[in-house]
Amino acid sequence: MSSTSFVRYESSVEQASENSEASEESVVEHEPARQSTCPECDGQVVTSDEESYCVDCGLVVSAEHVDHRPTRGVHGPSDGSGPSEWSCESINPLRIDKGLHTTFFLGSDGYGNSLSSEQMDKFERLRQRHKRFQVEDKRAIRLNEGFRDIESITGNLALPGFVAEDAGLFLKQAADARLPGGRMSWEALAGGAVLLAATEAGFPRSCDEVVQYTKSSYERVSAAARKLRCELGLDVPPAREGVVDDVLIALDDSLDVQTCLELRELSDHLLEIADEKPVGPGTSRLTMGAAAVYAADRLTDGKIATQAQMAEAASTIVDTSKSRVSRYSQALHDAYVDKHGSDDPGAVLERGRVRLR
Repeated sequence: MSSTSFVRYESSVEQASENSEASEESVVEHEPARQSTCPECDGQVVTSDEESYCVDCGLVVSAEHVDHRPTRGVHGPSDGSGPSEWSCESINPLRIDKGLHTTFFLGSDGYGNSLSSEQMDKFERLRQRHKRFQVEDKRAIRLNEGFRDIESITGNLALPGFVAEDAGLFLKQAADARLPGGRMSWEALAGGAVLLAATEAGFPRSCDEVVQYTKSSYERVSAAARKLRCELGLDVPPAREGVVDDVLIALDDSLDVQTCLELRELSDHLLEIADEKPVGPGTSRLTMGAAAVYAADRLTDGKIATQAQMAEAASTIVDTSKSRVSRYSQALHDAYVDKHGSDDPGAVLERGRVRLR
């Protein structure tokens, strides 16, 4: 090969390589990032191999892409020949069978050919029959309805899809543990599952926001969130923090600063015991907060408020009765004695004083 021919060959190879790289990087992104505009600088997002990034600022929008859509795959030799079949769709926690079933495409068959009206009627009957086989009993029907409630709540609250899936897993665990029943409805558990999943994922929503789109009351949703945490042993922070402070603020007129700090320290400790035991798992955290403050008041011999006053203080947010405060405060007192061997609050209060120094 002459030198001139070699130079032409080398330049053509380089040009082909550059064109190949340009073609690979010029694909406008729809999957996996599902957007073509950079969220930071509004630049164009492109895909190269399994990574999506902005061509202007270099922000990596998505990496290690896994295509979750049903696609046709060739099951044969590596040269691409062989019979092609539709792959299974991705696992979806918001379906009672996790989505491991065939999807019926009512507009066309597996090869993209249009269906006749007779074929469409046939596929519709098959889909209905398959759905009936999926839902075998009443509990499965209620679980399926709970999943639909979760999708509705998370959609209205603009929460990411993975939050809905986490909430669906919580609800499935609740169904396996037989938590629904009595005053603990499926609708309340769906709302409580969304509360916990959103908090765990770093997209916290208040109970007021969740209740707005839930088929249950504020009290029942907050109680359901606590029941899920306690009964399932979930390592998820409470959906509502500072319940002791809410009760103490309502009693502020009758408390001095030192008494308020001691009651807060001891009440928080009693709430931790209530979650460990658990004590009153099907009761809202605010009701347990009122019971904890009353139990702490009796442990310190303060006698600053009656059970009726504690119930009234908590009822500014959630309806709480005097009988509940009495029942749960006694249970918390007994749990404290079982754990520490006495009803002396000195060890807990001293620990709090050391932490404040």
